[in-house]
Amino acid sequence: MSVLTIEGVWKNFHGHSVLRGIDLEVESHEVVSLIGASGSGKSTLLRCVNLLETVDDGAIYLDGEEITDPRVNIDQVRRRLGIVFQSFNLFPHMTVLDNITLAPRQVHGVARAQAEEQAHGLLARFGLAEKAKAYPDQLSGGQQQRVAIIRALATQPRLMLLDEVTSALDPELVLEVLGIIRELKESGMTMILTTHEMGFCRDISDLVCFLDGGVLVEKGPPEQIFTSPEQPRTQEFLRSVLESGRF
Repeated sequence: MSVLTIEGVWKNFHGHSVLRGIDLEVESHEVVSLIGASGSGKSTLLRCVNLLETVDDGAIYLDGEEITDPRVNIDQVRRRLGIVFQSFNLFPHMTVLDNITLAPRQVHGVARAQAEEQAHGLLARFGLAEKAKAYPDQLSGGQQQRVAIIRALATQPRLMLLDEVTSALDPELVLEVLGIIRELKESGMTMILTTHEMGFCRDISDLVCFLDGGVLVEKGPPEQIFTSPEQPRTQEFLRSVLESGRF
């Protein structure tokens, strides 16, 4: 059984269709990358998976359960999902440790001592052991984004959703965040990510999906998508990426 199944999903905003019949399956331990121009529907698709947006047609299944059923308990679904946005969304008045342990304690009922032990382990794993008592404004952008990812990991999610997590960072900070994502892949985490980092996408992905105008135009293994895409629109997009020097 797939971890995530998306069947015929449509999403409209003000009469405009931003997702048009999306079909996608994500298998356990798989990394799926969504690529495409801004406004192609990538972020909206992630928000639909996390139930931040309501789909207008179609269905989404998490481990075989339809999570787009109106009767579903949204909070229980979100406990199985971790999502990280391009803006870090850390609570500025809380220390790094408190940011990370908030959801495990308040949402999952984990005891403070256990939550903090796990948080310290994650901070050490990703090179931030000495930052537990720091506040977000005392961290670099790369460190803040690493904390945001750790915060999502602290709830032990079934699936991680990463939405352009490097786009707000200076170039020299991008690599440290990409390093975390690479380690998550090596540890077997199932992930869907949107990215403009094409070289990284090619290197880390098991499946690459090109979206354009809300349509999933083409999907396949990274080598196929990046070396011999079948659809003219995919070819055009990748050609523009190469010409802009973003590959």
